[in-house]
Amino acid sequence: MATAELAACLPVLLLVLAVAVSAVSAVDARARAQDAAREAARAAGRGDVAAARRLGAAAAPGARLQLTVAGGYAVAVVRSSVRPLGGIVPAMSFAERAVAAVEPRAGAP
Repeated sequence: MATAELAACLPVLLLVLAVAVSAVSAVDARARAQDAAREAARAAGRGDVAAARRLGAAAAPGARLQLTVAGGYAVAVVRSSVRPLGGIVPAMSFAERAVAAVEPRAGAP
């Protein structure tokens, strides 16, 4: 008797597990994108745009980084996407944004 119930609900349990793993994967990718945006904005605020691009690429591989430095602020936007359930469902795209103040140059009056 128990074998029949297990056989009936095992596919459902596997589906729930797959959805849970995909959700954790999406949250992880979003956190990586936020970290990349924060690090890139801070580096761009210090005036090191090359390091900002390098840090952004290292923190979120495969993501696209857009840097803007204007008006005393450095803005970094990281766009990324995740394909949950191995690509069975459409990709989830998201953008994370971070802003840092541009630091004054050392030795400037």
